[in-house]
Amino acid sequence: MPNPPRVLVLNGPNLNLLGLREPELYGSTTLADVESLCRDVAARHGLDVDFRQSNHEGELIDAVQEARTGAAAVVVNAAGYTHTSVALRDALATVDAPVVEVHITNIHQREPYRHRSYVAEVADAMICGAGVHGYALALTHVAHLLEKNAA
Repeated sequence: MPNPPRVLVLNGPNLNLLGLREPELYGSTTLADVESLCRDVAARHGLDVDFRQSNHEGELIDAVQEARTGAAAVVVNAAGYTHTSVALRDALATVDAPVVEVHITNIHQREPYRHRSYVAEVADAMICGAGVHGYALALTHVAHLLEKNAA
């Protein structure tokens, strides 16, 4: 039996502080909880998850470059790098697989500098404002895209 398609779920800076940082915005769910959610949802769709978090832009870019040959799709919450990193955007543009951008909060209802997403320019979809459930929605959408592309 072949290995299930692997999805890189990539989390940017400060997401390691979920559950502690600004709970009024991000809730009490931890990054470990998000990882568990992602693994459960992925398994239901016959997918495998490579779940990573880094506070370092270069590590995120390295992970995206690895995904070019090792992942069927990328789900990315670039966090603060969403609004600042052309380099991460450029790395994502090289991925020849579905890319789904996720944000726990609705970035369009936040500070004006958060309204611009460099990632959105290269993502197939964006899910924002659904809380951590957005990750489940993103993985479900990835499964849909992979099925559609296989047909």
